[in-house]
Amino acid sequence: MELIDQQYIETPYYGSRRMVAHLRRNGHDINRKRVQRLMRFMGIEAIYPGPNLSKRRHEHKIYPYLLKNKEITHPNHVWSTDITYIKLTGGFVYLMAVIDWYSRYVLSWRLSNSLEVNFCVDGLLGALDKGRPEIFNTDQGSQFTSNEFLKPLLEREVRVSMDGRGRAFDNIFVERLWRSVKYEEVYIKEYSGVKDAKRSLARYFTHYNEKRPHQSLGYKTPLEMHSFQT
Repeated sequence: MELIDQQYIETPYYGSRRMVAHLRRNGHDINRKRVQRLMRFMGIEAIYPGPNLSKRRHEHKIYPYLLKNKEITHPNHVWSTDITYIKLTGGFVYLMAVIDWYSRYVLSWRLSNSLEVNFCVDGLLGALDKGRPEIFNTDQGSQFTSNEFLKPLLEREVRVSMDGRGRAFDNIFVERLWRSVKYEEVYIKEYSGVKDAKRSLARYFTHYNEKRPHQSLGYKTPLEMHSFQT
């Protein structure tokens, strides 16, 4: 699963067939059925034809994508969220985060040992304690199309935007965040358990927000961009 996760961060368009080919080229005798099972267990699939980590529930309302060719001009203009897989020594957890597109500031994050909606709602509420976006973008996963998740946004008159089917890169800033988190933190650590992961990730996100300069921000930190404009 760790090897699948590392390759998925590099090539999120790999489905089970390409993942099998990659693993076999690297000396792992594994069949497609097992790779499919592991990818389902991890909650990931290729960006085409579906979303990343969560299955859509067809009974839920799907909102249109509002950000095509849209210029993001200030903090709290657009926020977005997603979920990714985090390996532990004896298992795994899921990480969700809410990010501001303009400043790249991580407004909140949460860990969970399941893909139930509660930890996503908790993370959303944590972010909303710090402000309110004009637009909130998600994929079409069941966590984010659920009434429990959408209610706090609609009550605050936030416009909801959802990625098109098979278009994970509609949420590109979260995809870039996951790449940074994995290569700068997760892949170089061995978390002994959930508490260890939570402590280490807390340090990382403080560093990411307050000390890590971003080339795309003119080598300013997310905190500098978020504070300067608000």
